[in-house]
Amino acid sequence: MTQSNLNFEQSNDQASKILDYLKSGRRITPIEALNLFGCFRLGGRIYDLKQRGHKIESTMIKLASGKRVAEYRLSQ
Repeated sequence: MTQSNLNFEQSNDQASKILDYLKSGRRITPIEALNLFGCFRLGGRIYDLKQRGHKIESTMIKLASGKRVAEYRLSQ
């Protein structure tokens, strides 16, 4: 299997896991995606899910450290 096929499969697997997580009513940030699913590019996986027709909203939140990050959730 080539590296590009492996990356594609990993991206699809991550996107599926993230979608299941969001469908459970939870929200997700990039650090949570990294810790839970090994996903370094949450924005990319969210883009993929949106391209598949899923309605996902983002909100900028401020962490305790003062850093601002996107938090994603499924739209109602």
